[in-house]
Amino acid sequence: MTRVVPLSERYARPDWVRRMNAMGESVLGARHLVPLDAETMVERARAATGLDDFGDWDGDWRARLENLVGALEETGELNVVGRILTRQEIQRALVARLLLAQRRALAPAVAQERIEAPIVIAGPARSGTSILHELLWLDPNARCPLAYEALYPVAPDAFGSAEEQRRIAECEQELWADVQPEFATIHELAAHLPLECIALQQPSFGGFHWAMIADIPGFALDFPAAMAFHRAALQALQHGAPKRTWVLKTPVYLMMLDLLFETYPDAQVVVTHRDPAKTAPSGLSTLATVRWLRSDAVDLEKMDGYGSGLLLLALLARVQGGTLPGPCYDVLFSDLMRDPVAAIERLYDAMGRPFVPEHADAIRSYLASKPKGKHGAHRYSAEEWGVDPARVREQLAPYIEHYGIPIEK
Repeated sequence: MTRVVPLSERYARPDWVRRMNAMGESVLGARHLVPLDAETMVERARAATGLDDFGDWDGDWRARLENLVGALEETGELNVVGRILTRQEIQRALVARLLLAQRRALAPAVAQERIEAPIVIAGPARSGTSILHELLWLDPNARCPLAYEALYPVAPDAFGSAEEQRRIAECEQELWADVQPEFATIHELAAHLPLECIALQQPSFGGFHWAMIADIPGFALDFPAAMAFHRAALQALQHGAPKRTWVLKTPVYLMMLDLLFETYPDAQVVVTHRDPAKTAPSGLSTLATVRWLRSDAVDLEKMDGYGSGLLLLALLARVQGGTLPGPCYDVLFSDLMRDPVAAIERLYDAMGRPFVPEHADAIRSYLASKPKGKHGAHRYSAEEWGVDPARVREQLAPYIEHYGIPIEK
């Protein structure tokens, strides 16, 4: 059996990161150097903005914040850089809440905006969801939450200008790859690119982003709160702008299809499918790398490379039983990679949406300027991450057969 290689042997930290983290040792623990205290962060957000109303459209955000901070302190084992990253995210999320609440108070019509028939991309991590998101963003009749909008879902003048808002977001996006250079080979982050919905949900303090960044079993996910904040943020971004179809994305939507359709009743869900023996280890390596950004204590033995398979089997059971809560359309990763234009044209035809020539041209041009692996290849093997491809394929044989998913080498 192939040895599961610890992250400390896979990914050498840049010297500046190693030195920053060592500063925590000088004060007998990173928590003493960079504390995470909910009350302090709340008060500093108030002081920074001069605002006091955090909004209540998503319920008891303060209790969720307290739960998050408590869970991080109990089991997160964040190093100095991890604490800085996490504290900045929490502080930024609090500021975003204050600014969004102010926007809704000053313009009550914001809360009346209707998010009509969004296209929602789901599917296992590493099954083509990100590139599909970017390619649908090129539709002249669609829009995605771009990173600078998702992190700061408020009017740009809160930061002086849209350019300043993008600059601030760009620093945050690029920092992940600065801390861990290998991350750039896994997922490209940039202020001008679409960002998945777990980022937009951060200020609810109930969304999956917080469960992703650290091992915090004591953190209570609250998907209804996350979706309530998500809708409020989209309403603010949409208000006063030309109406275009929102294209949204996160693999986490597979975990909450009923709630998704409760929030957006006329949504059209697109589910991507790929050989699960490829998505399982790739998704595991992505999650492990995200956590390694912030902690020296990432335990690969505790991370389940097979868990997502149960979700796919549950999806299949609903498909075969006719119990899906709304329309779902399927895209094979192999089709998307072989001929993206044809795959998206078929998808649009199934959804009853016009596929215009300008969109096809934009896809070809975009892909020509974005070669696969331009930041380096995301190299991994299933075995080195403790995943047995044969076991995965056996577990998910009904799913693979139903969708006709090609087996990859």
